[in-house]
This record gives sequence, C-alpha cells and structure tokens, in this order.
Amino acid sequence: MNKKILFLTGTRADFGKIKSLIQSLEQHSNFEVFVFVTGMHLQWEYGYTLLEIERCNFSNVHTFGNHTHETTMDLTLAKTIEGLSEYIKKVNPDLIVVHGDRVETLAGAIVGSLNNILVAHIEGGEISGTVDELIRHSVSKLSHIHFVSNIEAARRLEQMGEIDKSIFVIGSPDIDLMFSKDLPVLSEVKEYYEIPFEEFAVAMFHPVTTEAEDMKEYAQNFVQALLKDDHNYVVIYPNNDWGSSFILKEYMKLKGNKRFRVIPSLRFEYFLSLLKEAQFIIGNSSAGIREAPYYNKAIINIGTRQQNRARESHIVNVGYDENSILESLKNIQKNKLKAEPSKFGDGNSTELFLSCLEKPDIWMLNQQKQFKDLP
Repeated sequence: MNKKILFLTGTRADFGKIKSLIQSLEQHSNFEVFVFVTGMHLQWEYGYTLLEIERCNFSNVHTFGNHTHETTMDLTLAKTIEGLSEYIKKVNPDLIVVHGDRVETLAGAIVGSLNNILVAHIEGGEISGTVDELIRHSVSKLSHIHFVSNIEAARRLEQMGEIDKSIFVIGSPDIDLMFSKDLPVLSEVKEYYEIPFEEFAVAMFHPVTTEAEDMKEYAQNFVQALLKDDHNYVVIYPNNDWGSSFILKEYMKLKGNKRFRVIPSLRFEYFLSLLKEAQFIIGNSSAGIREAPYYNKAIINIGTRQQNRARESHIVNVGYDENSILESLKNIQKNKLKAEPSKFGDGNSTELFLSCLEKPDIWMLNQQKQFKDLP
C-alpha cells in the first residue's frame, strides 16, 4: 500500500495522545510517516517540547515556528496554514492526521481539504465549551475520516451530516498509555523534575479565549486560593492561548514557596505517573475530565472551559471566585469523591487505529464530502 501519513502536532497535550499512533505506523512497512511540529513545541517559555519529540527518533520530523508577536489565534492560524501548505508540496501525503480542537488542528484540516488530501480527525464529535468547540466542529466538517473516542461522539458527527462509514470508534489513545507497564515509577518522576513532596495535588489552569478580558482576575483568584490553602502543589504551565501571560505572571507569586513546584511542561508519561499518585487535580484542564477519573481521582473543575464535559457526579464544579475555590479545597479530602471511569475506550486505541488504516476501504473514501441527512 505504501501510504504517506503526515501527523500534525502543536502542543504537549496532543502529542501525548498521538505519540503511540505515530510509533505504530513507523514500525509498519506499508506506511511512511511524517511529523509536522509547530506551536508550543518550539517555545522555550513552555519547555521547548520539541526535545520530547526528538527523543522518539521518528524518521521524518519537520519543524515550523508559527508564533507571532501578537499571538492572536487568527494570525497563528494563517501562519500555520502557510507553513504546512509549503511542506505538503514537498511530501505529497496521502493522509493528514490532526487531533482535537487547537488552532493548529484547524490549519491542518484546511490545508488538507483544500488540496484534495484526505484528513483524519482524532477525537472529533466531543463537546467542551468556549472557542474550542467551534474549532473542533469546524475541523470535523473539513475532515474525511473520524477516529472518535466513544459512541456519543460518533452520534454527534452523524447529526452534523457525516456519513457512517467515515466514523470509527477507537477510544482515546492516551488511555492506552495510562495503564501501560512502561510508565515511569513515581520516584523517577520526582527525581527528574525535582519534586520534593510526599503528598501533592496537580494544578493546571488554562486561559479561556472567549473570556480573555477577565483572565487577569481569574488567574489572581486561582493563585490566591492556592496560596491560602495548605496542600502541596505541582503546578504545570498553561497552554499559550490568548490570556496565558496573566496566568504566568501570577505564577511568579509562587516562586520560592516551598509548597509549590512550578513546571513549564512534563512528558506525558511522567504527567500520568504524577496524576496517578496525586491527591486530586484542580483547574480547568481536560485531564481532569478525561484522565483523572480512570485513576479514581477527585477533581475540582473551575469555570467554563470544560462546561459541557464536566457533568459527572465525581467532579466538583466551582466558579472563578476565590472563596468558591477555597471552599472546594477545604472539602475535597473530606468528601473522598469516588470517580467513575469515563467512556473513552478500553486501552486498545492504537490497535484499532492501525487496523482501520490497513483496510483498503478507508482509502476509497471520497475527497468530495457528502452530507447525510438524518432520517
């Protein structure tokens, strides 16, 4: 078959989810794999996570800096489209694989669909909130193949007019890794990232682009609540969306405080090992919705970023005000909330993904998309 597959990655988060998929195709004689690396991976402020990709020793890695001084999403989108468009002319891929709801994801889908290249979208059909949802659904409409995490996501895509034979339920690839025997032991993670705590919680707070004007206040409230609390925290930098500068500025107040270890970025495997042993997770990261329940962790979800996802009984949803956050922290250990595993697969996503690409039918899908009306 000898198909050329191009994966696009712009953040530590999406790479953690597609890494195993890339590795599986790299080992397969019928596929030639290319990795287009951009976004946060190339920013030193966020840990320069290109280094993590280079450690994987993939055959074909191409880097492109899409960061602009204005850092607005529309300019980042435009620059990414320009860089990827130039690259595909050299590679001529048969398939572009994108993940999730980032602006780089949208760029990949636009470039592929407008150049008659099949586009595969991983984890489409999900609901979250803010501008992420707009991007995710836009990517789905620009994509020809959908690798979704559950039946509910598949049904939403069908509501959007996507044809049945283009939708494949494979679960979420990160679940494969969560229960892998290859995860590093906690002592190794603590030593590598210089984490001194016996007990700790994980804090991850991202900007909400549709509420960018309020992010300064939100970040202040979040940090003040953590400072007034008495838990130890591993604090991980936010993504680089508009408003992240306010969060990073507030994190400077944690510098020198013995209860906090602030880290720009972690390898995904190391993050999972930390999460597995954490007391709880607080913030607005999807990790609190997707990964944490599998480890039976209590979750404090702040604000609107995950508003359509964070509806499970084990998730404590609070507003952005300092008092609400503090109150949730006082009760989080008392309540001993028991998480119920989310419906994001059984840990065999990589196997299902590869199986789909090995079948001739998927390559016969029409690049001219069809809209399927509901009965």
